[in-house]
Amino acid sequence: MLGVVNVENVFADPETLETQLKRLKEEAGVDGVMVDVWWGIIESKGPKQYDWTAYKTLFQLIARLGLKIQAIMSFHQCGGNVGDIVTIPIPQWVRDVGDSDPDIYYTNRKGTRDIEYLSIGVDNLPLFAGRTAVQLYSDYMSSFKENMADLIEAGAIVDIEVGLGPAGELRYPSYPQSQGWVFPGIGEFQCYDKYLKKDFKEAAAKAGHPEWDLPEDAGEYNDKPEDTGFFKRNGTYVSEEGKFFLTWYSNKLIFHGDQIIGEANKIYAGLKVNLAAKVSGIHWLYNHHSHAAELTAGYYNLFKRDGYRPIARMLSKHYGILNFTCLEMKDTDNTAEALSAPQELVQEVLSKAWKEGIEVAGENALETYGAKGYNQILLNARPNGVNPNGKPKLRMYGFTYLRLSDTVFQEDNFELFKKLVRKMHADQDYCGDAAKYGHEIVPLKTPNSQLTVEDIADAAQPSGAFKWDSETDMKVDG
Repeated sequence: MLGVVNVENVFADPETLETQLKRLKEEAGVDGVMVDVWWGIIESKGPKQYDWTAYKTLFQLIARLGLKIQAIMSFHQCGGNVGDIVTIPIPQWVRDVGDSDPDIYYTNRKGTRDIEYLSIGVDNLPLFAGRTAVQLYSDYMSSFKENMADLIEAGAIVDIEVGLGPAGELRYPSYPQSQGWVFPGIGEFQCYDKYLKKDFKEAAAKAGHPEWDLPEDAGEYNDKPEDTGFFKRNGTYVSEEGKFFLTWYSNKLIFHGDQIIGEANKIYAGLKVNLAAKVSGIHWLYNHHSHAAELTAGYYNLFKRDGYRPIARMLSKHYGILNFTCLEMKDTDNTAEALSAPQELVQEVLSKAWKEGIEVAGENALETYGAKGYNQILLNARPNGVNPNGKPKLRMYGFTYLRLSDTVFQEDNFELFKKLVRKMHADQDYCGDAAKYGHEIVPLKTPNSQLTVEDIADAAQPSGAFKWDSETDMKVDG
């Protein structure tokens, strides 16, 4: 649900929402809803001036209707990404810091800033009225817990998804439409703010190569890989210097996620909630030898190097769920020049999470209302179909449909959507005992070990994917 609480922190139209949610619950059998809880709305008045009133009213309404809540801690700007229908910037008092120190934002090689989310480079720098970026996120999550304690204890709020980057995803803002990026461009590395530059130079010097620098040959947003020195065949990305940079760039991202999910774990430990983080489905150029679009986003994923299992291992330390996107897409959805392979990407990412022993949830990337997309979602939810004698060997923990809109409720669309939910529930009627279908939520445990560079290197060894059926046994039109 996007824009339900508006930028003025007002729950503007509870009557319409209640009508829609009742239909989703009573007619379609939906289990719950996912809601962005925008930092830019809640802490807009000033440091530690949190106002949860509108969200409290919204959540109470959802709970009263018997629906569960997935709350996203949205530390990013809404606006400038695919499907953003409203604009909600990060808090003004944080942007005021950026006016005098623009290096708090992610920056490309030309010096263009991205104001969607604070740079990883300031995670541990006390630039925000004496607090670090990580402390801003941590204090916000603590305030959420205090103000929503009754709803958490009542079992209404079941998931806390922690936003870790632009669009709430653990990635760099490598393909911003607001800066002219167009699909299927390679994107650009976003590490040229002074803080990340300094960090890289220190890392290079420590590795005995003070002469190494950030890439100068990686092209611009809409280049093709072969047009660049970095991503072309046998380009910089396979050199010793290129590998060092890509390891540093991707490790910064994983440790950023580790630190903030770690804060969330401390805050919510012992409570019956799931923690989750979202990973972006960067399916274009997946079939290019360089995987350029994934590399610029921070996913160091190549034919002989796994970019996703290290993220899953990081989440496993905190008992987190990996939330992935583009579940509705087929390889044939895009032009040949995009070298797009969403089906293989989904199989790879889900497999690596399962191999690390964690749950996987997912979403569709684009709005979809047809049988083709729904059947692909259902295939990914249970890659080897339903098991009539118990839990399937492979199955996703949950699926969140993007997005609540009037279009969903158009007659033909809603009939098919109801079938999607029914098939997602394996044609079973409602079951109130979550333990019977593997959804019982246990108190969140604390980590038993810390993530290390060695963990990441070990998880990056290629390990293959599980086998998917060719089509789902739960078709909406079958």
